[in-house]
Amino acid sequence: MAEHKFKMDDAPLNKFHLKITALTFGSNFTDGYALGIIGIALALIGPEMKLNSMWEGLIGSSALIGLFLGSLVLGGLSDRVGRQKIYLFNFLVVAIASVLQLFVNGPVELFILRLIIGFALGGDYAVGSTLLAEFAPRKYRGILLASLNVLWTVGYVAATIVGHYLGSNDNEAWRWMLATSAIPAIIVLLLRIGTPESPRWLISMGRNEEARQIVKKYIGVNVEIDEKITEHPQNQGYLSLFNKQIWRRTTFGGIFYVCIVIPYFAIYTFLPSILKSMGLSENFTVDLWLNIFLIVGSLVGLWLMEKLSRRSFTIGTFALMTISLFMLSILQRPDILLITLFLMFTFIISAASNLTLTYPAELFPTEIRGSGVGFLTAFSRIGSAVGTFLLPLSLNNMGLGATMIGMSAILLLGTIVSIMWAPETKSLSLSEASNALEDNPLHVEGKTTLNSMNRKA
Repeated sequence: MAEHKFKMDDAPLNKFHLKITALTFGSNFTDGYALGIIGIALALIGPEMKLNSMWEGLIGSSALIGLFLGSLVLGGLSDRVGRQKIYLFNFLVVAIASVLQLFVNGPVELFILRLIIGFALGGDYAVGSTLLAEFAPRKYRGILLASLNVLWTVGYVAATIVGHYLGSNDNEAWRWMLATSAIPAIIVLLLRIGTPESPRWLISMGRNEEARQIVKKYIGVNVEIDEKITEHPQNQGYLSLFNKQIWRRTTFGGIFYVCIVIPYFAIYTFLPSILKSMGLSENFTVDLWLNIFLIVGSLVGLWLMEKLSRRSFTIGTFALMTISLFMLSILQRPDILLITLFLMFTFIISAASNLTLTYPAELFPTEIRGSGVGFLTAFSRIGSAVGTFLLPLSLNNMGLGATMIGMSAILLLGTIVSIMWAPETKSLSLSEASNALEDNPLHVEGKTTLNSMNRKA
């Protein structure tokens, strides 16, 4: 009897798929940890370094600025030199820069080191999710990519717990808080040694035999690579993201991504200030409940992503976030309704954040996937960096209500753009998802292919 053959997109889930997912988990945990710990450390850094609102905003957003640069530079570079080299290099940089935070003497040094950490993590955002998407079978691609956000949230919550524990020790505790991000970085670095190159990228470079050997070794001897990715369209770098076939997806992806992360990072980086402005006493119990809702929201979001289409999940969560944050902005006194709305908003935005690690990798063809994911990540991070920088200034000068209304408007923009342009990519193979439906981005259900759509037209 002939051995059954599988396309790579339909291969059974195996131990290697779980391993590459776990290795990518490490980057998201470290990113969540590094970005979460700075919010707590700033409460100690500010008085010691006598920081004004501008420097608080700069240091709070420094890693996000680095994420913008790293995603853009390293994401594009990965389409030229491959995913694997950058996948390993990123965490060497994170580990070294994290340790060096122990020795800073002023805000400029700290800003530079946080910028470097963000740069490396930004590259990993682009390359890690791209590499995972290019190995993962389509049946499990959504949940594997979305689960990265769960680990990001776990890292963020872990930073809160570690920060509260270390913060009670001495005035210099913030140095140890920031340096602890080296621990997961070193672990990830060591475990990533030996990671193979993406066979899809190798095929796009014409290195077919190397790709087949990797698929045979890691995916299965009876697995073949999808023939659709053997074509070699000209890669014009970031210009390719705005050609007539791709521009709508690039625009949707950028706006969708930035409209989620601006309120997320702005609110939760300066959570103590937000709670104080709401009239709520900031303490570990309040933080713990919010962090519980962040984790539960991300877990429920995994389930919802399997039950709902990408498009309906995106539009629904944007609409609910817009309504709940707007209602928060018009409430003036701390009561059970305000607390309930804040918990509901926390739950929904955590669930919606799963999409930010799933959608981008499904929007672009292999030849420009690294550039595409990198560009969307970069665009989102510069937006969130600006939002994080402006939030303390906005709270001081305009108050909580006006600040929340401004972020509600951002979420409303995300809702409108998603209704107009969000494509459906859930059940498609990676090559189908990246090539389908530019003229009408609203529906691609099931396993419809571009050819069958053209025949229907």
